[in-house]
Amino acid sequence: MKLTPVLIFLFMNTASFAQLKPVTYNDGKQVLHGLAIKPVKENKGGVLILPAWKGIDESSKNVAERLSNLGYYAFIADIYGEGNYPKDSKEAGERSSYYKKNYGEYRQRISLAWQELLKTGADPAKIVVIGYCFGGTGALEAARTNLPVKGVVSFHGGLARDASREIVPIKPKVLICHGADDPSMPQAQVQAFQQEMRDAKADWQMIFYSNAVHAFTDKSAGNDNAKGAAYNELADKRSWQHFMDFLHEVLTK
Repeated sequence: MKLTPVLIFLFMNTASFAQLKPVTYNDGKQVLHGLAIKPVKENKGGVLILPAWKGIDESSKNVAERLSNLGYYAFIADIYGEGNYPKDSKEAGERSSYYKKNYGEYRQRISLAWQELLKTGADPAKIVVIGYCFGGTGALEAARTNLPVKGVVSFHGGLARDASREIVPIKPKVLICHGADDPSMPQAQVQAFQQEMRDAKADWQMIFYSNAVHAFTDKSAGNDNAKGAAYNELADKRSWQHFMDFLHEVLTK
């Protein structure tokens, strides 16, 4: 395999994640670079990981390795593609906003990553999609488009939906892990999302974590809630346990 600059970067930045393997795939002419990992021992199913707004990061890699150690296949999606990775928060905001508005393109990138997860050997009948922040928005888009998975989980993800979009019945089970004090999600938006789930006749759960704002699972977000985005150790641990319970429920029945 020829090592392009991007692949060299991926190899160097996964040195501490020995089991993660770079995977190159395509969306038309756009080259994408995801990361795959197989279960250490037993095979419980597969998890597609949609990272936050800056793309594949340490947090998503840690999640993939934790899942591998627990017996799951995992694949971290590349949404932006080679040549389009954000250099800073400004670019991350611009590029993630583009995909939120052009949700058809976002869904396409998610679907392609799902196909790559299946290629690693994961059972197509035992797949869950999870996402963080921007990736949480993507997990909900996977549910809205009825990607053939058992469930989706959004950690502090965006909930908004263009009111002009048709609501269709949602088949995957839905879990929302939400910071109770997240300033980026007005109460009206939360209520609109809940009504969408009712109208879509979804099997959904929404769990609120006290004293938690946006990005509560991200250790690099700092600890100052006043900034609107901050790590919360207790909310992180609780949401992970709720995720584990959800996986057990949807993949073992």
